Amino acid sequence: MNRRVEVLPDAAALAKAAAEEFARAAEASKGPFRVALSGGQTPRTLNALLADEKGPYRARIPWDRLQFFWGDERCVPPDHADSNYRMALESLLSRVPVAPGQIHRVEGELPNADAAADRYEDEILRVFDGLPRFDWVFLGLGPDGHTASLFPGTLAVVETKKLVTAVWVEQKKSRRVTLTRPVLNSARKVCFLVAGTDKAGAARRAISEEPADACPASLIRPPVGELVWFLDRGAGALLKS
Repeated sequence: MNRRVEVLPDAAALAKAAAEEFARAAEASKGPFRVALSGGQTPRTLNALLADEKGPYRARIPWDRLQFFWGDERCVPPDHADSNYRMALESLLSRVPVAPGQIHRVEGELPNADAAADRYEDEILRVFDGLPRFDWVFLGLGPDGHTASLFPGTLAVVETKKLVTAVWVEQKKSRRVTLTRPVLNSARKVCFLVAGTDKAGAARRAISEEPADACPASLIRPPVGELVWFLDRGAGALLKS
């Protein structure tokens, strides 16, 4: 595993560093560039940087070659305030030149979450024409160590046969659909975006300790891919220099 950890001064610097690295990778890619997006405030800031017509990144990215997926989604309609798809649409996808066929969302509005997971898995297999290897996966980190919707104590954490699974998250009182650990670990590049002092303990466990189900983010260590952690100073406060 090729791993790099960068601690930036603040969340704005974190987003800028991630935007630069993403633009560089997309610019250098050959053929389709398949991306799994993440929800949250830090990705929203990143998306705004990428979409900014006056910024340094938008013109460098070959938007017509990108294919967009999501690492996880809440089981809500696409126009719901909690929808990761809606956040990405508002902050990025509606502001850059991408066609509807380049966007592959989770159908969170389906009444059956397992059916939504199955349909998303089928879509992934169709687009990749077989088992997926994402070119880039964005992930976040919760104070409890969860990433995507792999929450401690849920069956999703230990799921290894499915590409996508539905999960009930008791602490959030919500049902979600998430990519599984094997898919995340098969990516060419996984990029964690982590900001805030409330994430410092989870970041230390995920980065510095042995992988454990109790901290699902620690299990994301692509054996033949690249793993990069972008943290602000608060999130990286407990890491040893």
